[in-house]
Amino acid sequence: MERKRINSSRIRSAGYDAKTQVLEIEFSDGKVVSYRGVSPEVHRQFMNAPSPVSFYEDKILESYPETRVR
Repeated sequence: MERKRINSSRIRSAGYDAKTQVLEIEFSDGKVVSYRGVSPEVHRQFMNAPSPVSFYEDKILESYPETRVR
């Protein structure tokens, strides 16, 4: 999955597959986590959020099942 760079101190990049609704987030420490069931609208809001970390913590972290990729 291709990821786009995020301008954040804790999140390095994020990728999204609209067909499977999987959001993949790469953190600054190298950890990569995928989240299932993320709608295209939530992905769009995350990518356009003034603070991606705050949006992630408020709307994604506890709301979607996660799988550690690496």
